[in-house]
Amino acid sequence: MRKKLLCLSNGHGEDAIAVAVLQHLKNQGVEVKALPLVGQGTSYQLHRIPLIGPLESLPSGGFIYMDTGQLWQDLQSGLLQLTLKQYQAMKQWVQSQPSSQLAILAVGDILPLAFAWLSGVNYAFIGTAKSDYYLRNEQGWLRETSLIERCFGSVYLPWERWLMTSSRCLGVFPRDQITAKNLQKYSISVFDYGNPMMDVVDTIPTHREISEKLTILLLPGSRPLEAMRNWRQILQGVAGIINKISNESLLFLGAIAPNLDLHQLELSLIQQGWQSAPEVPPPLINAKLLLFQQKQAILALTQADYADCLLKADLAIAMAGTATEQFVGLGKPAIVIPGQGPQYTRAFAQAQQRLLGPSLILVETPEQIVTAIESLLQNPTQLQQIAINGQQRMGKPGASQRIAQALLKHLFLG
Repeated sequence: MRKKLLCLSNGHGEDAIAVAVLQHLKNQGVEVKALPLVGQGTSYQLHRIPLIGPLESLPSGGFIYMDTGQLWQDLQSGLLQLTLKQYQAMKQWVQSQPSSQLAILAVGDILPLAFAWLSGVNYAFIGTAKSDYYLRNEQGWLRETSLIERCFGSVYLPWERWLMTSSRCLGVFPRDQITAKNLQKYSISVFDYGNPMMDVVDTIPTHREISEKLTILLLPGSRPLEAMRNWRQILQGVAGIINKISNESLLFLGAIAPNLDLHQLELSLIQQGWQSAPEVPPPLINAKLLLFQQKQAILALTQADYADCLLKADLAIAMAGTATEQFVGLGKPAIVIPGQGPQYTRAFAQAQQRLLGPSLILVETPEQIVTAIESLLQNPTQLQQIAINGQQRMGKPGASQRIAQALLKHLFLG
């Protein structure tokens, strides 16, 4: 009997994580399809994973929990109607496969998890959005953790844990060990297999050269309107770095999500005084990069060399979710600035700082970025602590293959 799986995910980062797992399942003969609940499902399309259901982008980009105003905008833009259509698409997929072994894989937070429960078939959950690190670390509760959060005992709320205790929920894969150990107390089928987020960057560059340039990664995020605002803020910080660190060659790598309009980012650079660079400097070898130059600095834009950019950079200036976490998982520091949102607000940045600990350095304004960089460069002990912390919090590569094997073994039953 043919094994068929429908993957539900709710965000650009979640889509990429899902793809890492689905690729392994496809190689084992599972027929996979996806229903992205947020956005256009670009990652699925790039990897030729068939999509079902409607594809629409709402104003919040899926971050309604960060701002009730965004929820209202989404409701006005048809959130309820879209959710109903997505639910109907899922149910139609289930009902049209009477002679197959069916399963649902939910990736993200409570929305895909609730959909999976409503499907009526076996399901598993990869929890990318929540970690007990938001509430505690290995030493105990964080100072910011409220009394009610301590009473709940887990970053996953009681109703979320209830969805995980269903007899049809045959596997829950938390993002880190501290969360997995805690969920095991609640009669949940928990697997501590690591974070598939790191498999997206588990590649060795095909060509590596030692570069004397300080290499700084720029991560503006993936949601179009917000990413452009973030990009302008990041460029303010870049200008301060160029002006103050004038005795060192600088290389900036802009890792840009495929769904963003690269031309708009180019215009921002030109307005800031950047000019086209004539040749590709080491350690870059990709002739398809868009290169710009200002004083002693080179800035490269790419929508194709994401993993390579993360691996080559020494540190990051970030206003992103998943990408920032992946970079920190490589043992490197990320400097972040609060934005206007809907995703990368002050509240989000503070929560991300709790999640990633000392690897994430939060500054208030773009002008403070250069001071944070100078402090890092003068403190090798801090850099060593950041290297250890990042790998501890984000885990080792290989989780997507381990999760896929567990899904094959446990999910397709009966």
